[in-house]
Amino acid sequence: MISHKYQFITDPNPGEIEQITVLYREAGWWDERDNGNHELIRRIVSGSHCFLTVRDGNEIVGMGRAISDRVNDAYIHDVIVFPRLRHQGIGTKIVEEIVGRLYNDNMRWIGLIAQNRTHSFYRKIGFEEMPFSLPMLLKIDYKR
Repeated sequence: MISHKYQFITDPNPGEIEQITVLYREAGWWDERDNGNHELIRRIVSGSHCFLTVRDGNEIVGMGRAISDRVNDAYIHDVIVFPRLRHQGIGTKIVEEIVGRLYNDNMRWIGLIAQNRTHSFYRKIGFEEMPFSLPMLLKIDYKR
């Protein structure tokens, strides 16, 4: 059995930034236009409440993060594990590590938006649908 290293980071080095970009693209959340924007990745990591990486040796093979108001409420975001390593408990451990960190930081309301076909994964960890709630996304492109 492979032993993975779970590590919270706050200031990613260029190699970590490259690997995190690959994970975002693997998840289908970014495309080629987002590739190479090292400053964006650095700011995402440093601006998160916490950002967890999973390593197999020097390779980042999974990640997850949380954003929060730093007082009570937090949201888990961007949980991804390379497909070749799924169904080995890595994703569950990512969420558990993040939840543990959030609890230690006194976050008591922890939410997330489960993407299509991930609902059962999060249910097994203890998350439930919020009655009378619907996730929404702003689709207007404001020019700055």
